[in-house]
Amino acid sequence: MDTPFSTLIRTASHEQHTQAETSSFMGDLLGGRLGLDAYARYTEQLWFVYRALEEGAEALCADPVAGPFVQPELFRTTALAQDLAHLRGPGWRVGLSPLPATAAYAARVAECARDWPAGYVAHHYTRYLGDLSGGQIIRDKAERAWGFSRKGDGVRFYVFDDIPNPAAFKRAYRELLDGVNADDLEKQRIVDECKHAFAYNSAVFQQLGGEFPLSA
Repeated sequence: MDTPFSTLIRTASHEQHTQAETSSFMGDLLGGRLGLDAYARYTEQLWFVYRALEEGAEALCADPVAGPFVQPELFRTTALAQDLAHLRGPGWRVGLSPLPATAAYAARVAECARDWPAGYVAHHYTRYLGDLSGGQIIRDKAERAWGFSRKGDGVRFYVFDDIPNPAAFKRAYRELLDGVNADDLEKQRIVDECKHAFAYNSAVFQQLGGEFPLSA
């Protein structure tokens, strides 16, 4: 493949990525038209997805395909737990429930972690690289809308204290993608799974939009 894989995966999934990030729910949330409860409900959904990503990571550390991507400085579940304790109180786990779309998303991540390491890479890429990029916009909006202190509870999910230079980290991550231990056919399957990952995200946003309808 003449095109670097990091470029291929980004351009091939661009349409699905755009659909996910321009969902009605996210537009309303970032536009300040939804309350703190919507932000908290969204954060709850993230917890289920990242739990699946990170519970499956340990078994993949030595895998030749997924292993290089398992980097603890990216892990988010601890930060999400801190945010949810702030948003929902110390008993935040009581009554915590995934939306059906979230449950399906987390189940697919867990399945890939268990049975298909290359597919896990697709989900790893769509989540963590997005957190280091567009996720920072959400952080900024949340700080402004609800008065969270910078790097404080409520937005810890978006703060990567162990990655002092996100731009350099993303460059190194793309180099990992370019060198992924997979042939061209498997790379195409990773691209296809990446598209599916964005579709799962879009489905979560759609269901969140059903819980928090747009203002008229």
